[in-house]
Amino acid sequence: MNAQIQAPTVRLFIALAPPDDAKEELAQALRPAHDAHPRMRWNRIEDWHITLAFLGELPRSAGSLLRPPLAALAARRQPLRLALRGGGHFDERVLWTGIGGDLEGLRVLVGEVRALVREQGITFLDRPLNPHLTLARSRRDDTAGVVQAAAGLSAFTGRTWQAGRLHLVGSNVGRGPGPIHYRDIESWPFSGAR
Repeated sequence: MNAQIQAPTVRLFIALAPPDDAKEELAQALRPAHDAHPRMRWNRIEDWHITLAFLGELPRSAGSLLRPPLAALAARRQPLRLALRGGGHFDERVLWTGIGGDLEGLRVLVGEVRALVREQGITFLDRPLNPHLTLARSRRDDTAGVVQAAAGLSAFTGRTWQAGRLHLVGSNVGRGPGPIHYRDIESWPFSGAR
């Protein structure tokens, strides 16, 4: 019998996820860059997300601790109207697309999420909000692709969509070879979400 062994810790973050049609719209815009720079480490489309709070490596029990307050927070919040916009890079190494729409509402939600995490006694690196969706990373020996792909995305304007769910996400970072994969541990609808 081949039993899967679970690690005692999990890398957690809280996020929003664009709907599939918004992601596909961006994937179409990225196709020329993807074809021109296949050596870049492209994130899987199903893993695209907007991080609200990155919590890092925590005991598995932290997920259980966060579930009730995150569910309550989602139940009292209205959905946000957001869009994927433009492109850029961090240090010529990380390609991203920006977020447009209700950025003030997004900032308020981020503040509420991070306060909730601290109230549960979980410490994390509280980085300033820079709303984006990470698309790819360069190889150490080739950073030109990220810069070129960002320039190609600069005029991208995606359709507006409703962020209707709050997601608690885990990743497999450091858990073996291959790319990073994310999985929803749980997600909760915002009040009035379609």
